[in-house]
Amino acid sequence: MEKSVAIGSNDASSSSTTTATAIGSRFSTLNKSFKFAIRSLLTSCSKEEFVEAFSSFTNAEKDYLHRLFLQVITSLHEDLEEDFEAICLKTKVGTTLDAVEEIVEEQDLDLLFSNRSNIVDVAENLSAAKKNEIQTLMHMVQSGEEHNRRLRNQLQLLKEGSQVLSDASHAIEKIRSINLNYGANSSDEMHDDV
Repeated sequence: MEKSVAIGSNDASSSSTTTATAIGSRFSTLNKSFKFAIRSLLTSCSKEEFVEAFSSFTNAEKDYLHRLFLQVITSLHEDLEEDFEAICLKTKVGTTLDAVEEIVEEQDLDLLFSNRSNIVDVAENLSAAKKNEIQTLMHMVQSGEEHNRRLRNQLQLLKEGSQVLSDASHAIEKIRSINLNYGANSSDEMHDDV
């Protein structure tokens, strides 16, 4: 935490300006950390890994599926960020962190502050808030992982469906070939009999 106000300074406006600019840094750090963690989690599959999972598909089909996958990931990323922000607003995380930061700064600036029992209370409250926050984030990550599992299952079903269609196409071609050969052979036999 940065202290730019000199002790003993009588300039109240510089003190309030410094405090106002410093407030919010903890929430900002929390928000950035969450966004970074979600982005890392959702972008952990490279295009090469994705394309490798669909080796029997054409390049056009692979590109289409990858674009679709990226659209789903982008949508999921936006939804998670919105949910996180909504939870933070509902639980007033930013306000709580700002209040804690302000209290800590005020106590750091007050040389005569000797009663540290309030810090213990603040620490306990902050600890409880952090535990709740961790549980919420873990639930969100689990939801994201479950969604990713569902996406992987859907992609696997698409891959298997494509393989079934490919196998069926080969079987139909083989049956046609046999029918054509049979038809050609039976017409030759009819001409031989006449």
